[in-house]
Amino acid sequence: MSVKGLRILLTGDTEGGVWTFALELAEGLLNRGADVCLATFGTTVTDSQKWSASEIPGLRWLHHNSKLEWMHEPWADIERAGHWLNEIARQWQPDLIHLNTLCHAALPWNVPVVITHHSSVASWWHAVKGSPLPVDWRRYQREVERSLRSATMISAPSHAALAAIARDYNVDIPEARAVHNGLSSDGFRVGEKEEFILSAGRLWDEGKNVRVLAEVAPRLPWPVYLAGDSQAPDGTTTPLTGCHLLGRLNSAELSALYSRAAIYALPARYEPFGLSILEAARSGCALLLGDIPSLREIWQDAAAFVPPDDIPSLEAALRHLIADPLYRARMSQLAFRRAHEFSQSRMVDGYLSLYQSALAKHERDRGRQACAS
Repeated sequence: MSVKGLRILLTGDTEGGVWTFALELAEGLLNRGADVCLATFGTTVTDSQKWSASEIPGLRWLHHNSKLEWMHEPWADIERAGHWLNEIARQWQPDLIHLNTLCHAALPWNVPVVITHHSSVASWWHAVKGSPLPVDWRRYQREVERSLRSATMISAPSHAALAAIARDYNVDIPEARAVHNGLSSDGFRVGEKEEFILSAGRLWDEGKNVRVLAEVAPRLPWPVYLAGDSQAPDGTTTPLTGCHLLGRLNSAELSALYSRAAIYALPARYEPFGLSILEAARSGCALLLGDIPSLREIWQDAAAFVPPDDIPSLEAALRHLIADPLYRARMSQLAFRRAHEFSQSRMVDGYLSLYQSALAKHERDRGRQACAS
């Protein structure tokens, strides 16, 4: 398809890994000749995020300070954000809209809408709590289903995440596609490895399951460092004693830490893709991950796996990596090689193919509507 001049309105948020994804995709699309406007939502924007967006030549970035759909009582914010997004589209006239939040596909768009399911409360709840969403999340379920049904095409960053949509939402997804996330080669390097274990991300998130890592940390011969927020958006704090808490780091600080860490551990219960894992692997860390379908799909034999809540197995696996430098080096090399299969270029190829299908489907749907009228 012709990418030159294709106008794409891309959305994202500033609260987690979707921010990294959105910048990587925007940069890759711009490099192919597309015109990209990135509209983000969230209650916080850091100086590091402002700097990262400003470093991408040609990127239009706009931000709406608003709650996301998984936060407490977000609906008034979601509605205001939708009006804001509609106004951007009215003024900017995109050829296609790619949503990376879940509640705006049902707005009155006149161009194709792609929605990517990076994660959702229903799939998180199933993985972490082992049950369907409770009744007090009924509106969330209804709004997300309405949005998903309204999209021209649906995607997810793994086949496991696609399967979660079919399981957790009453949505028909016959043309949905998995498009793996990817990273450019910039920003990550393999440094001189040091004797410590690293984990990073939203430390308060039960799906990341960092709690079990903190539980075994005092018994390990190497220290465990945790980078990220331990305080949830509602103000609750996850106690993670026995670890070195580093707080939220900017991208340069985190990259430097990855380059030094010998082991990256994330015994996740829920992780539809895991960009922090990819960043660590690009930096030469040996990986120890939760044994869940999405992470098995992505990392195959390039990581060690443990059942997420099997604390003795987690401790034994970490001790094995610590005690056996040859095994650790082999796992580091496997992760490094596997990580380079998830490139920015490959991700952009996947989304451009998806966009082409969405544009064609939109034209077919318009033709059928015209014939029917």
